[in-house]
Amino acid sequence: MYRLLIVDDDFEIRNGLCKFFPWDSIGFQVVGDAENGKEAYSFIRNNPVDVVLCDIRMPIMSGVDLAAELSVHYPKINIIFFSAYKDFDYAQKAIEVGVKRYILKSTNFNELVRVFTTIKTELDSLNQAAPSLQARSQSEDLSNFADKMIHTIKEHVEQNYQHVTLEDLARIVNLNPDYLSKFFKKHAGILFSEYLTQVRMQRAAQFLDDIQYKTYEISEMVGYSNAFNFTRAFKNYYGMNPRDYRNKREMK
Repeated sequence: MYRLLIVDDDFEIRNGLCKFFPWDSIGFQVVGDAENGKEAYSFIRNNPVDVVLCDIRMPIMSGVDLAAELSVHYPKINIIFFSAYKDFDYAQKAIEVGVKRYILKSTNFNELVRVFTTIKTELDSLNQAAPSLQARSQSEDLSNFADKMIHTIKEHVEQNYQHVTLEDLARIVNLNPDYLSKFFKKHAGILFSEYLTQVRMQRAAQFLDDIQYKTYEISEMVGYSNAFNFTRAFKNYYGMNPRDYRNKREMK
């Protein structure tokens, strides 16, 4: 039997799935249930779980936040999103946090049986594989998730560097800002604030090559409301102020 945790803030749905769906007939045992991601994560820290069937929109900690945490700390756990929302954005977020399946709550009984029968077959095959192959696969899955998330964040920063903040990005990827900050530092090798400054300074240098722009205009174009702060940041990054940088470029 594979151990299943059901997570949904709707008590009737959660209770119905726990008590009235024939999990044991398809190889699963419901070992617990939770009404939000935080409660589920606490349960997982203290109990072995193989599969999590999880709602997306929940208070306190969303399904996406939970999936992101599990992909880092418990990559062996299979996560299935179970949502009432047929929405591309949610499907995209599911992919970004390594969720393999996205089931609508309108799915009928037979379809749910089919999905979990397939999951059981996959788990059976994985358990029969050599431990070294399992470890390699899990490591690659985690690495792919991290690479995709970092790519998404960097791409958004490069397109919105004038006004983007860590809080904005956290809302976009549906993660806690503190967690996102640590995740970015770990997988990008640089603080988010440092990366944002890097992008802004590189754009500023490009604008300085065009003599039609004044320094104060460039400072606003790259997200600084105060020209003094821009000049200081530019000098810290390039070792010279914007005027000297422009003069040096013109001499070449």
